[in-house]
Amino acid sequence: MASEGTPTNRTNREGAELGTFLRARRTQTSPQQAGLTVGTGLRRTPGLRREELATLAGISIDYYVRLERGKETRPSPSVLDALARALHLDDQEHQHLRELAARAARYAPEPPPAPSRTVRPHLKLLLESLRPNPAYIVSRSMDLLAWNPGGLALYAGLDDWPAKHRNLARYLFLHPAARELFPDWDRQITGCVARLRAVAGTAPDAPDLTNLVGELLLKSPDFAKLWERYDVTGRKSVDKTFHHPDVGTITLTAQSMNLEGTAGQRLGVYLAEPGTPDHDALLLLDLTAPRHAPRTPQKAPEQSSNQS
Repeated sequence: MASEGTPTNRTNREGAELGTFLRARRTQTSPQQAGLTVGTGLRRTPGLRREELATLAGISIDYYVRLERGKETRPSPSVLDALARALHLDDQEHQHLRELAARAARYAPEPPPAPSRTVRPHLKLLLESLRPNPAYIVSRSMDLLAWNPGGLALYAGLDDWPAKHRNLARYLFLHPAARELFPDWDRQITGCVARLRAVAGTAPDAPDLTNLVGELLLKSPDFAKLWERYDVTGRKSVDKTFHHPDVGTITLTAQSMNLEGTAGQRLGVYLAEPGTPDHDALLLLDLTAPRHAPRTPQKAPEQSSNQS
C-alpha cells in the first residue's frame, strides 16, 4: 500500500481534483446547452450523463469514467480541448482544466509551504502614497497583509478581528457586517469562492489554502454550497457598491494587480472620480479611519459566524 508521501498517493489526490472538476462541470451543463435533444422522460442525473459527455468529446465512456474517478491522470491536450468544448468552458475554466491535468500528471514530493506573509517596505510606502484611495495587499488565500487607513476601514468591522485573522473571504462569509455592507453579497461570495477554487486547484495541499477552506466549509453552509459547484470563473465587477455605516452608500471603481517579485501577493485599490459624492465619501473615510493600533478585538472570527 502506498504511504502518504509516495508518488502514487500524491498522484491519486491530484487526479481526484481533476475528476472533481470534470464532474462538477458535467453536472452543471444541461443537455440543451450541449446541443442534445432530451426526451420527455424523467432524468435522474443532473446535467449531462457520463456517456453523453464522452460521446460529445469523442472519447470512450470507460476512459472518461477513469478520468472522473481520478484513475487516469495523463489526458492528452486534444482530449482536454475536446472536453472543454463539450462542457462549454470559458477561457479561464479551460486553462484551469489544463493546470489540473498538468498537476495530475506529475508528482510533487512535498506540499508547498505557505508563502511568506512579509510585505516589503516599499510596498507599504506605496499603500500610503495611494491615499486617500483605499488600498491593501492580500495573499493568494486573501489574507489581509497590509493596508492604508481607508483600505481597512472600507470593510466595516474588519478591524474588530485580530490582524492574523483578517481575511477577505473569512470576512465575507463569517463577519455579521458583510451582508449589510454589500448589496450584492451573493455575487461577491460567488466570485470569492471561484477565485479560491482556482488557486486551490493548482496547490491543493498548500496549508494556507487548506486551513482557510476547511474552516469555511465547517462554519458556512453558503461557502460549502458554492465550493461544491467548483466554479473557477467569477471575477468581480469593476464597480463595487458599499453600504458603509460611517460614510453612507459609496460606489467605487476597483482595480487589483499581481505584485512582481512576491509569492502571490496582490494589490487592491478603490478609486472615485474627484469632485463626485463618492470621492467626498472616500475622503471622509480616509480622514476618519484609525491611524494607530486597532482597538481591542470584540469577537474572534469563530464567534462572529453568520451562517444561513
